Amino acid sequence: MNDPQAVLSLVTLGVSDLNRSIAFYETLGFQRKAATAAGVGFFQAGACAIAVFPSPELAKDAGIGFKDLSPAFRGVSLAWNCRSKLEVDAAIDRAYRAGGTVQKSAGDVFWGGYTGYFFDPDGHLWEVAFNPDFPLSDDGRLQLPN
Repeated sequence: MNDPQAVLSLVTLGVSDLNRSIAFYETLGFQRKAATAAGVGFFQAGACAIAVFPSPELAKDAGIGFKDLSPAFRGVSLAWNCRSKLEVDAAIDRAYRAGGTVQKSAGDVFWGGYTGYFFDPDGHLWEVAFNPDFPLSDDGRLQLPN
């Protein structure tokens, strides 16, 4: 038996209001796919995909108990890498206009990049970053150096 290649292919976010979350991610510019799938929203996100799924249903699917989650920091952030500081600013502004909450305005950081943070409507933390040492391919995939 061959071991499968370790690849992150889909990130599922538990949400409190499916329609609101679908609208938020569409407004951010993520392209919705498999729109006929009932009870879930799928979005292409470069080489990976994002799903939004009601939190109680996600817990049930995983076989764990559910309790309401607060928008407090959960120890995880998602990242949206951009090609320039201007793109970072535009992405943070787009998230705000779509109903997100800006946690930290974008600014220069000690390692030479430029980052800011926002929460989506369900408290999922996103970092938006420009890292001059991690270029993006033509299709937006992050290219990590060796």
